[in-house]
This record gives sequence, C-alpha cells and structure tokens, in this order.
Amino acid sequence: KEFYDDMIAAAPMHDIGKIAIDDKVLCKPGKFTDEEFTEMKTHAETGAIIIKNLLSNFQSELFVEIAKNMAGSHHERWDGSGYPYGLKGESIPLEARVMAIADVYDALVSKRCYKDAFSYEEAYNIIDSSMGKHFDPSLKKYFDQSREELEAYYKKECAAESSTERV
Repeated sequence: KEFYDDMIAAAPMHDIGKIAIDDKVLCKPGKFTDEEFTEMKTHAETGAIIIKNLLSNFQSELFVEIAKNMAGSHHERWDGSGYPYGLKGESIPLEARVMAIADVYDALVSKRCYKDAFSYEEAYNIIDSSMGKHFDPSLKKYFDQSREELEAYYKKECAAESSTERV
C-alpha cells in the first residue's frame, strides 16, 4: 500500500527536470533538431537529481526512491532503446515502467503545441502495439483494466478545460 500510495503521489513530479530545459526548446512547435532533442533528453536525469536533492531531508527513503526512479527512468524502454541510461526489461524500476505508459498515454490524448490530441482508440492502439518493445508486456493487463477509467478521466478534464476557456 505504501509503494502504491507513493507512486500516486510521486507521479506528478516525473517531468520536474523540464524546468532546466530552455523554453525555446520546451515550447517549440514542430520537430526538434538533434541538438534540441539531446537537450530535451537531459530532463530525465536532471529530474532525478532535483528530486533527490529537494526531497531527501523531507520525505521517506521509499518515496524519494520512487519519485527519483519515475523521473529518471520514465523514458527507458523495455527493449533497451530508451534514455538516459539504456536500461532494459526488469532492470527498469517498476514505477518507471508504469510511469512510461501513463506519460505516453497523456502525451497522445492531450493537445500539445506541436500536435493535436489523438483519439482514445488511437492512443490505446499505439500503446498496445508497443507492449514488449517500448513497454513492459506484463503491464498490458493493468492498462487494459484501466482503459475505461482513463478515458473517463480525460473526458472530464477536457470538459473542464472547455468550460474554463469560455469564461
């Protein structure tokens, strides 16, 4: 229960390292140059360092480790092709493997300055087809079980954003 609760609490900090990325890169519409992508990739390792430095004196060791792993390893890929460390399979911390799915799903179904939102069906199919390559295939059943709840959450968020935009 503590591990699960700490994952939920730490998840919003997974991209904290982006505070160290130049806004010109972070908010760029369109494709990154090689140099910009190299800079963007530093956010994972930077985020792990920030979390360790900021939280070590205020949070439990378990919480700090979970938050650090989520920030530092959520761009690792099951097949070893991710970054920043090139971790593969179960050498990627479980919390980072879970965060990877959540992060990609959010990126796909959310409108960004560089792309429109994908449909929930398209997002599901992209993640489903990436199980065993990008994502831990043992997490597929949990992703499938969460599908309706995820869609309901994002539909609610979109409705809230739409009503805020009209004010």
